[in-house]
Amino acid sequence: MRALLPLLALLLGACASGGGHRDEIVPPEAMALPPPPSDGAIYTPGVGLALFEDQRARRVGDLLTVLLVERTDAQKKANSASKKESKVGIDGPTLLGRPLSAGGVPLLETELGGKQSFNGGGSSTQSNALSGSLGVMVLRVLPNGTLQVRGSKEITLNQGAETIFVEGLVRPQDIAADNTLRSDRIANARISYAGKGALADANEMGWLARFFNSALFPF
Repeated sequence: MRALLPLLALLLGACASGGGHRDEIVPPEAMALPPPPSDGAIYTPGVGLALFEDQRARRVGDLLTVLLVERTDAQKKANSASKKESKVGIDGPTLLGRPLSAGGVPLLETELGGKQSFNGGGSSTQSNALSGSLGVMVLRVLPNGTLQVRGSKEITLNQGAETIFVEGLVRPQDIAADNTLRSDRIANARISYAGKGALADANEMGWLARFFNSALFPF
């Protein structure tokens, strides 16, 4: 039992540290602190009172809504063709004005020829679209006023879970009066949409099929 105690302590420590990636979304400086106790005065230090300004996010810890309007379309097509033909002939030698031959067949007379051609073509078309909305939090305010935001949303269904993640830099001027922001206004944006569960597994190619469709397959 004494030998198992250190192992149990390590396992408990690993369990306690697992799942900490959710807390990374909100850094310590963005945590909301409880307001200081009021002394009955009209003005209380540390408590914001905005009567004549909008409610758009501009400080660390503020929230805003990102409207996902992502859509990409890409198309590429290429065709190439090449053809080459060559021919070389060598006449046989002559002796005393007559060609050398054996049984009527000329000797040392040959002709070389070669021909090669190549035709290739390829095309690729890809289209992606992502719509919806999610809330993000202001993590940092840069010296020029640009906001660094990050947020995620996880939707758990009966057949799996869907996760949306957004991170990037935002200009305060691009935030609408209703505190919303289009995703195409985010600089250095990282937007990911992923799913896991039974439906995602059914829609994924198996490892053997991936091998036959990879560059490692020689045929």
